[in-house]
Amino acid sequence: MNLASYIEHTNLSPALSIRDIDQLVDDARVHKFLGVCVPPFWVKRAKREIGNEKILLVTVAGFPLGYNMTETKLDEIKRAIDNGADEVDVVWNITSFKTGIPWTKIELAKCSKLTHDHHKLLKVIIETAYLSDEEIADACKLCADAGADFVKTSTGFAPAGAKVEHIKLMRSVLPAEVGIKASGGIKTREQALALIEAGATRLGTSSGIALITNSDSKTDTY
Repeated sequence: MNLASYIEHTNLSPALSIRDIDQLVDDARVHKFLGVCVPPFWVKRAKREIGNEKILLVTVAGFPLGYNMTETKLDEIKRAIDNGADEVDVVWNITSFKTGIPWTKIELAKCSKLTHDHHKLLKVIIETAYLSDEEIADACKLCADAGADFVKTSTGFAPAGAKVEHIKLMRSVLPAEVGIKASGGIKTREQALALIEAGATRLGTSSGIALITNSDSKTDTY
């Protein structure tokens, strides 16, 4: 299996520097990763460093807690696209979902429309660590109905990240055309392969090099 083709090589550390962004892109170039995922502030820099390389540029919105105002998320998405992002991973409004109000889906539909109007892709981070199995299933259906291209497990900042059982559950309820991005705590090749076998179509990790060289990483949090 070409594991590198699943990996969004990620650095969303609050303490990263411009050198880390340049290194991330260089790693993706050398190891043929599918893409890189960077903070919104660094999208423009990463785009410049990627140049004409076939490396997807991914960033985040509403990150990492998701309870920003909808208008703020939409502005983040638009600015990210204007700065060169190919895909945006937006944290949905968990508090709205837990409350059971319809705004959750309305917000995602607005985010989806904006992204698709610019011919880009939207991933929705549902933060599985805070959801029951029933809530995960309901969340996936809601995201799909709202037009999400992918549903993503985690920000990497919650108590737990991607789990095989959650990926299987997500795959069982999502339409075939909606992808799954597993992220959060993916540290070994064995773990990565198990997540893909369960149904993940993307992997977000800061341990990409370790995964493809089959060496364990003790540092991945994203």
